Amino acid sequence: MRQTRILSFSGSIRAGSYNTRLAGLVTKKLALADAEATWISLKDYPLPLYDADLEQDKGVPENAFRLKRLFQAQDGIFIACPEYNAAMTPILKNTLDWISRANGPGEPATAAFRRPVFALGSASPGGFGGMRGLIGTRTVLEVGLGALVLPRMVSIARADKAFDTAGELTDEGLSAQLDGLVETLLDHARRLNAAR
Repeated sequence: MRQTRILSFSGSIRAGSYNTRLAGLVTKKLALADAEATWISLKDYPLPLYDADLEQDKGVPENAFRLKRLFQAQDGIFIACPEYNAAMTPILKNTLDWISRANGPGEPATAAFRRPVFALGSASPGGFGGMRGLIGTRTVLEVGLGALVLPRMVSIARADKAFDTAGELTDEGLSAQLDGLVETLLDHARRLNAAR
């Protein structure tokens, strides 16, 4: 059996993003647990704002197909979900929208979201810890795209003080919650890998 593959990324491309730190920390924990852990930045997969006329005139951008293939190669995916004005970020929503359009002949719009199991987390300097962005992302993945999303989520409030210089969480309780989420994601992803 091949090594279990899990992808991590953030719904933010901002330099110094707390969610990018969170995605990096999850990637590190997954690698230490012997998963084939991959981290990407959406900055490396630029996509225009979704527009059905643009799609009809020019087709689906190659970066959407690249991300679709990457998603389909995974057993699990962790998304760190920033919150902008009580919702998911525009770049994350736009990315998911374009991936849902990158379909081969006879493939459903949800093809890229059917295989991997998804886990969600968020980090925010505010007191809610990005929870509203998490809920919005879960709705899009589960209801809109038919993805399997783990019930457990991690929400890190006051993220500006939550990470030490090594990128680890300073709060033991939050660190334990994140470890639990990573363990659950790994367990489900390993079962999917074994069932291949």
